[in-house]
Amino acid sequence: MHQQLSESEQQTISQLAGHFEAIIRLIGENPDREGLIKTPMRAAKAFYHACQGYRQDASETLCQAVFEHAGSRMVIVKDIEFYSFCEHHILPFFGTVSIGYIPDGKMVGLSKLARLVNVYARRLQVQERLTAEICREVFETLGAKGVMVVCNAQHLCMKMRGVEKQQSSTTTTDYAGLFEQSPELRAEFLAALDR
Repeated sequence: MHQQLSESEQQTISQLAGHFEAIIRLIGENPDREGLIKTPMRAAKAFYHACQGYRQDASETLCQAVFEHAGSRMVIVKDIEFYSFCEHHILPFFGTVSIGYIPDGKMVGLSKLARLVNVYARRLQVQERLTAEICREVFETLGAKGVMVVCNAQHLCMKMRGVEKQQSSTTTTDYAGLFEQSPELRAEFLAALDR
């Protein structure tokens, strides 16, 4: 189901389409050619959707499903897929994020962690910052005792251009709270990811 766009959003998409048409011309292609006539508008809508994280609030997303929780064991949601754009080349990078946290009286609905990943991924990004932002948001918003995040991704800016290394991937980690103090907790989290 498509969400109805406001007049302001429609104007933004129309402006984006104009820029995509200009880009098509600048690379030497004819935007009036049959196969490209609707491409600027399609690309504008796709790009607007892919960058929806700018129109979402991460804290609000998490707070939609916070519950009391008496336990204090680690909660792990792994392999949350994401798609983002590298802020240096505006080429896609994509992969998975795994989040582990130790509750301190509060737990969050599992789907909200996946939604949180989307909020930050659907912006122009670098993988290192994406990982850190997710970690910080879970730690601060939930008041968790500890949080650890691992992100594995493949970057088209390394595959399509530049060094053109097809098998390369990048792993980033960030952690806060108890995970900073305990190598054992970090090892337990990483071991759980391999199961």
